[in-house]
Amino acid sequence: MLTHQRRFLPSTSALAAFDSVAKLGSFSAAANELALTQGAISRQIGLLEDQLGVRLFERTNRGVELTPIGRTYAKGIGDALATIRTLSLEAMATRDDTHLRLAILPTFGTRWLMPRMPDFLAKNPAIIMDFATRIGQFEFEGSGLDAAIHIGEPNWPGTDCQFLMHEMVVPVCNPAFLAANPVKRPEDLLSKPLFDMASRPRAWEQWFSSLGISEGRGGGMRFEQFSNVVQACHAGLGIALVPTFLIEPELATGQLVRAWDHQVKSASAYYLVRPLSKMAYGPASAFAGWLIEQARTFSDQRPMKG
Repeated sequence: MLTHQRRFLPSTSALAAFDSVAKLGSFSAAANELALTQGAISRQIGLLEDQLGVRLFERTNRGVELTPIGRTYAKGIGDALATIRTLSLEAMATRDDTHLRLAILPTFGTRWLMPRMPDFLAKNPAIIMDFATRIGQFEFEGSGLDAAIHIGEPNWPGTDCQFLMHEMVVPVCNPAFLAANPVKRPEDLLSKPLFDMASRPRAWEQWFSSLGISEGRGGGMRFEQFSNVVQACHAGLGIALVPTFLIEPELATGQLVRAWDHQVKSASAYYLVRPLSKMAYGPASAFAGWLIEQARTFSDQRPMKG
């Protein structure tokens, strides 16, 4: 019975060689991809065909082409190998319960999270943190990440989103830019170059709406990262609507000033996101409890004002 089963379970070496040749259409290209000799690839394919009792490739003057059976087999084997790679990555990512692999937003991570991390590490000395920068939603499966800090809405498929905090946003710019482009009333901002953030696509619309202003505005630069939009403000290129707690140093030193002193609660909020498959993972659970408490304390110290 075991011998019979083995006939239908080719070696991973043979399957990897077959998958590579099927994708690349060449023994030599597959040999380069797998760091093997062309002869080794040919032998693996020959062993696989002998084991299955079918021809998977037709040898031609131009190289090799999949037979009809080979095409069907290639589709299934490609999917199966992808699944094995994903499962292997996930197994490696959870091979122990001491590492926490966290995706962070660049500026939130450096300005808000990192100054608080010594407290978490002191309370959890056995946990080793690995950080990766991610902006926007991504596929947790196969990423090796256990959790992410997300700005936006709690609509991430296949995950648990735990609320951390809201943010207050205010329009800011370089003081020299404001001196050259005075703002006497909020409507004046409509004619200025206003920056948009990818993570907050309707921020300006909501800010103007909070003042009862419904007129449209012209287009402006759009940025993916918060650090870039702040640099554009420093360069005097225009006005950005940014979270106050992330630019406290710039406001305190006068590097940036409020173009109009009116702040509103952003429609976006910060969330800790964990894939449902990692909800029972110890380090992620410990971090979630600590982070939610840190966010709650921070929010209590900074009451929201509309």
